[in-house]
Amino acid sequence: MHTRTGVGAWAVVAALGLSAVAPLTTAHADQSTAAAVSPGDIVSSAPSSFHPLPGQPTNTRAWKIHYRSTTAKGEPNTVSGTVIVPQDGHKGPRPLITYAVGTVGVADRCAPSAGFPNGTAVEANLIQQLTLRGWAVAVTDYEGLGTPGDHTYTVGRAEGQAMLDAARAAIRLPEAGLGKDTPVGIMGYSQGGQASSWAAELHGSYAPDLAVKGTATGGIPGDLLKVAKFNDGSYGSGLIFMAALGQNAAFPELKLDSYLNPVGKALVGAMKNSCVADGAVLGSFKTIASMTTRNPLDEPDWQQRLNESRVGTVKPDAPVYQYHALADELIPYGVGKQVREDWCARGATVEWHTVPVGEHVSGVITQSPLAAQWLADRFAGKQVRGNC
Repeated sequence: MHTRTGVGAWAVVAALGLSAVAPLTTAHADQSTAAAVSPGDIVSSAPSSFHPLPGQPTNTRAWKIHYRSTTAKGEPNTVSGTVIVPQDGHKGPRPLITYAVGTVGVADRCAPSAGFPNGTAVEANLIQQLTLRGWAVAVTDYEGLGTPGDHTYTVGRAEGQAMLDAARAAIRLPEAGLGKDTPVGIMGYSQGGQASSWAAELHGSYAPDLAVKGTATGGIPGDLLKVAKFNDGSYGSGLIFMAALGQNAAFPELKLDSYLNPVGKALVGAMKNSCVADGAVLGSFKTIASMTTRNPLDEPDWQQRLNESRVGTVKPDAPVYQYHALADELIPYGVGKQVREDWCARGATVEWHTVPVGEHVSGVITQSPLAAQWLADRFAGKQVRGNC
């Protein structure tokens, strides 16, 4: 069960009045927030910009933020992200989406906040669909992606906490014009599907102060061991090695390097400096056996950590819109369907959709407008039609 962790660690930091987890990293840091000590507190903020394509205007304001969050081990950390608010003349409250992107890679230059000003962030067009509805959007960079340290890719608890704290930070950013009663939607696909699902499961225990109305999530890698077995030696095998890097970043005691042979060490070293496009090419059609002296996934400590990121062990306390492409070539349809079954068995309200045509990437493109409309209905207080 996902229980709340890190409260003790945060209490120690608060009692000492420290902000010692990470230094201010933005030139225009707000000095009044330098002693931020609670999850979601803003460490620094600076004006940024949001462009789906290079130079494309969006009638929005954006801020690059650094904010407090919590590691998978319950320790305080600092995560970066972006807050985007439409400049549409609307006065008063507006909904907020906390949004988690799919896999972008593990190098800092791959972070969404690095791509938005240049119009190079892959999911910016999907995010623009949300701002065009008049919604504010908070996009986490995830732990270690754009901040010191390695990206904890596929570590579910760290991702979910970073998402919830991004929403808190957006609400606490004065320039965003949001309030503590702001209705919140959670949204993500692929890695973002894992993150958003974890955020949905953690909401009640970790961030009950957020007025979460629902979660739209898809392409969920709900069982990392099954996903790894499915991709071993295939088109998506690079994701296995990125995930190994991410798990090792969160849990250094796993000692990934001790399992790698010279070829594996070279591959992992190259991946640390890669984004998803080049990283996927580097790792494609490679087997775990060809990169290691022994398979870490056979070891109890690796199995335990990967199973700790499973989705479906806790009932989300708000409704869920879940979707998965039948022909998904990276995350098996059965893995996503199992999440649905597990949530339904726990009494969750789930509206499940099979995407009958297309594969992994097309799944999010075709479903994003429908998922956004579902969230709009939640903000409007309409009745949910679960289909468990």
